[in-house]
Amino acid sequence: MPPRPTRPRLILQELHTETDNDSTESDNDGDFSAAVANALTPREKRDLQKAQLRPLANLRPELYDEDDYSPDELESMMAMYNGTMASIEEGEIVKATVLDIRDNMVVLDIGFKSEGTIPLEEFKDLPDLKNGDEVEVLLEHLEDMEGSVVLSKKKADFMRVWERIRVAYESDQPVNGTLVKKIKGGVVVDLMGVDAFLPGSQIALRRVPNVDELLGQSFEFKIIKLNKRRRNIVVSRRVILEQERAGKRDRLMKDLQKDQVRKGVVKNITDFGAFIDLGGVDGLLHITDMSYGRIQHPSEMVQIGMELEVKVLDIDWERERISLGLKQLQSYPWKDVAEKYPVGTRVSGKVVSITNYGAFIELEPGIEGLVHISEMSWTRNVRHPSKLVSIGEAIEAVVLKVDPNEEKISLGMKQTEQDPWMMLPQKYPVGTRLNGKVRNLTSFGAFVEIEPGIDGLIHISDMSWTKRVQHPSEVVKKGDAVDVVILNIDADNKRISLGLKQAQDDPWLKIGETYPVNTELQGTVVRLMDKGVVVDIGNDIEGFIPISHLNFGEPVDSPADIVWETMKLDVRVLEVDPIQRRIVLAVTNIPAEQPPRPETPSKVIPMESDDYNMSDPIPMPVTFDIVDE
Repeated sequence: MPPRPTRPRLILQELHTETDNDSTESDNDGDFSAAVANALTPREKRDLQKAQLRPLANLRPELYDEDDYSPDELESMMAMYNGTMASIEEGEIVKATVLDIRDNMVVLDIGFKSEGTIPLEEFKDLPDLKNGDEVEVLLEHLEDMEGSVVLSKKKADFMRVWERIRVAYESDQPVNGTLVKKIKGGVVVDLMGVDAFLPGSQIALRRVPNVDELLGQSFEFKIIKLNKRRRNIVVSRRVILEQERAGKRDRLMKDLQKDQVRKGVVKNITDFGAFIDLGGVDGLLHITDMSYGRIQHPSEMVQIGMELEVKVLDIDWERERISLGLKQLQSYPWKDVAEKYPVGTRVSGKVVSITNYGAFIELEPGIEGLVHISEMSWTRNVRHPSKLVSIGEAIEAVVLKVDPNEEKISLGMKQTEQDPWMMLPQKYPVGTRLNGKVRNLTSFGAFVEIEPGIDGLIHISDMSWTKRVQHPSEVVKKGDAVDVVILNIDADNKRISLGLKQAQDDPWLKIGETYPVNTELQGTVVRLMDKGVVVDIGNDIEGFIPISHLNFGEPVDSPADIVWETMKLDVRVLEVDPIQRRIVLAVTNIPAEQPPRPETPSKVIPMESDDYNMSDPIPMPVTFDIVDE
């Protein structure tokens, strides 16, 4: 064989590289060209050779001039070209020998003094690769921009398994794969050595909280999308699971019945319960059906992967919902609870919940009792249970009531101590004088603390012997220390009546001596009534001027025609009645100097009003509350 000229070799390489890009042409093309060439005359053979090389002239005219070559040179170059094409061709899988393994690449010899390199990561399936090993690679290009052969083992693997993948896709058959690494939107799956994409929504039937836990595991997948040109393979595990679930669901629909006890595995845990796999179909074990006792989160009872027995509580195949219960397999704790906790029993428990109206006490798992806010203290007016107890605190209480049907137990904390109110009548007999602190004022009186936690009420009618008190603030203020007298103690209703005026001598016993009949006085109008006027004559004493004695004996239609509140009048005492606690007066003179008359006329109170008869007591309220501030 004659030596290959340098320039024809370059032409053949360029021709092969730039014109032969269709990987579907077979090696039979070279054999066919040789047969045709043998049947031609030398002249026709030369024309054929020129025609075959002419495409190169169109691409790289500077490298080709057919007039520079003799027929023998062209014959020699075509033989070289056809021989090369028969032996090695782009797009083919060829055998290569490992020449060297470097840090990040492998050097390979594919024959014909041609060498190429492939990244080392493409040989991850051959951990024991060494020099001299023979591997199959894809010849992508005979020569790149740097004159090197371009090889790929990854693409060779892809072409080898592509047919199997295509058949599996077209026949809808599952294939095995391994989850390799997590990427944006999903996971890379090793499918027979080829990378496929598994979208995140196709990993499982429900969202997987931690995909990293699945990496390295192998599963069956369905190929749902295939594109050879883009080397794009999309797979799904969810399709497989849905098919399995559909089959298991059909079997379970025949076998599963309400009230059955089934084994299951905890698949997922939420704040409201846990999903249990019954063998293809999931059921919900709600947090309220996990235990008769109080639990804060389902994780206190179950863990993912735990196997447990549950009872089927309800089945709704249309909505695909199965309700399960765990506590229903346990003994009912409220059975015989009345015998276990009879009324009056002293019990101990732990505070598990606090509300505005009381605290719930766990006596045992599944048994809770309520201490109402009114049953927490004998003496304190508790505004909120948290003022006395806290979550987790151990307390003692007494059973007040048991209702097994409603699953309720009423408890009392204050019943663990003696009721101090029962001792008050003996401790403070009626008439006892005490000194207390004014704790609160109301429209009808003032509350005075006589000992810690125990208050008594000074009614407004018991604040002054002589003055008609409109509001307690006219006599006392909050925080004042006052002397009072015990008027009455109602231990059953927790009420104490106190008197402020009773701690002083009754001035009406001597008022007749102080203000004898015909005594001349000056008073101030404080109230107008339809039958007269109430006048303050000093020393917190009020007298009454009948309308007939208001205008020096002259007739008057209404007191408002003559007088107004704060007006000054000279009066004379007509009558003093200590028993009825009243003084009757008559006007003797109206001083010239008077405070200005208000633009709005003073209110005239009807005679039937309580204000007319100053001796009438102000009605006591039916009930009153002791306010703790």
